[in-house]
Amino acid sequence: MKLWQKDHTDTAKLVEQFTIGKDRDFDLLLAAADIQGSLAHTAMLCHVGLLTREETELIHKGLQDINAQIAAGLFRIEDDVEDVHSQIELQLTRDIGEAGKKIHSGRSRNDQVAVAIKLYLKEEIRDIAKLTSVLFSQLQQLSGQYRHCLMPGYTHLQVAMPSSFGLWFGAYAESLVDDLELLAAAYKVTDKNPLGSGAGYGSSFPLNRRLSTELLQMGGLHYNVVYAQMSRGKTERFVATGIAALGATLARLSMDVCLFMNQNFGFLSFPEALTTGSSIMPHKKNPDIFELVRGKGNRLQSVPNELTLLTTNLPSGYHRELQLTKEILFPALEMLKDCFRILSFALPQVKIKEDILSDNAYRYLFTVEAVNDLVNQGLPFREAYRAVGASVEEGNFDYQGFDPSRHTHEGSMGNLCNEEIRVAMEKVLRQFSLELPEA
Repeated sequence: MKLWQKDHTDTAKLVEQFTIGKDRDFDLLLAAADIQGSLAHTAMLCHVGLLTREETELIHKGLQDINAQIAAGLFRIEDDVEDVHSQIELQLTRDIGEAGKKIHSGRSRNDQVAVAIKLYLKEEIRDIAKLTSVLFSQLQQLSGQYRHCLMPGYTHLQVAMPSSFGLWFGAYAESLVDDLELLAAAYKVTDKNPLGSGAGYGSSFPLNRRLSTELLQMGGLHYNVVYAQMSRGKTERFVATGIAALGATLARLSMDVCLFMNQNFGFLSFPEALTTGSSIMPHKKNPDIFELVRGKGNRLQSVPNELTLLTTNLPSGYHRELQLTKEILFPALEMLKDCFRILSFALPQVKIKEDILSDNAYRYLFTVEAVNDLVNQGLPFREAYRAVGASVEEGNFDYQGFDPSRHTHEGSMGNLCNEEIRVAMEKVLRQFSLELPEA
């Protein structure tokens, strides 16, 4: 059964299989969102006189019964039914009779799918924002816990200047704030209603699209009906850009962990249960969790490009390629959530090595501190720089006076500004109507 099928149409099986592709696999994810869209649409149809109150009540009771099946995991798409939208309408008509055939008045499958995707993405984005807030709070807690625990800082992978685990954990916490700002921008676009745009050219029915928007609890309306359809694909690209930014942060954090777990660094470790061994090397404790997050985070950064290539140079109006956005974006959303979950499970179990900088290998970390001390004593910076550089070249550099609490400017080791960063995250989360979890 297909919404577009006419009685005399008999599509060749090969063509049907090719055009449906993997769509049914991802359609089940949209089932609850499609119910939500149909409830709002039929309530609006009743308001404008296209459904009676009795018909609407019957339809809503039928849709809610199907929604209960979806929530219980009992709903499925029958083998000869094209998609979830067809299945819901077919099942509703079986359950309540002729009134079920009236729910498609004033809409096309194009705007029906578009609003279902928007509603689904809204919830997925909010779920990701929640998971981000959990990891953010964990990173901030670790930053405060290890604020005085020193570690070497690197540039070009060369020993550079003193750092701290407070700075390191805190850096990734603040990175998540900026990443979530990008996702919040995508959320605003996702929170606009395309329902009522039909196939992209409106309807001769006296639809009330503002009412539909209110019933769907969406933040706004895609006003122009042509653009409402053009937002399909564009919305997905925006969301993909947001999750790619988060993926990049998680990948970089995981790369640091892999590096710092290496025996030649030895800055941190995790319980054996969070590592894997080797089939021939008994000593191995491999950071597979973090390697996979690194790989998946990098894969997520390809998703915006894949969606861009899919939708580039499409003219206005609906095109069947847009169906493929689901199989690109939907698995990526789940992949990102998996990465957040495993990091939130693993990171609180980290073990930090104390007194790392007591190793003589890091004595040159303090050259900048030595230069600054000479400047504080009145020596011009360039002369101080040359003096310390000469002592390094001669092999007699020895500096013992480092005190990280002397770094007092905003964002430094002695002044992490974690509270200011927390306030910034709280501000971003309010755009999703969310709050930070309790620390």
